[in-house]
Amino acid sequence: MPWDPLTDVQAWRDRLDRLANPHPESWAPPIDVYETGDAYVVLAEVPGLAREQIAVELNDDRLTIRGERAGGPAGADVVHYHQVERGHGAFVRSFEFAEKIDGEHVVADLANGILSVTLRKLPPAAARRISVK
Repeated sequence: MPWDPLTDVQAWRDRLDRLANPHPESWAPPIDVYETGDAYVVLAEVPGLAREQIAVELNDDRLTIRGERAGGPAGADVVHYHQVERGHGAFVRSFEFAEKIDGEHVVADLANGILSVTLRKLPPAAARRISVK
């Protein structure tokens, strides 16, 4: 495998970040957002989280996803971490959409560590004629 100096620099930066903050207070799951003809879809990687640890809220056209992943192995007496790459703690991610969302037809599903939220768009309001008096 050829040597890549940028990979080494990034690895050292990650190590220094972990030394400066060995117990990060929060993390952010990777998220994809895409649009179809009639909906927006948000996919979030949240491995290890149960449904009860995730909250999905819609306020007007703003979607907020909250959750929390416990830190460290449960019930274990850890003496020293040799490497920490998995985020833990609370997270909040919010998204606003350009088109109106049908709040009655939002569907959230968690399967295989992926949270999928589908937000149907409201159809555009029909033009209406206003009489002039």
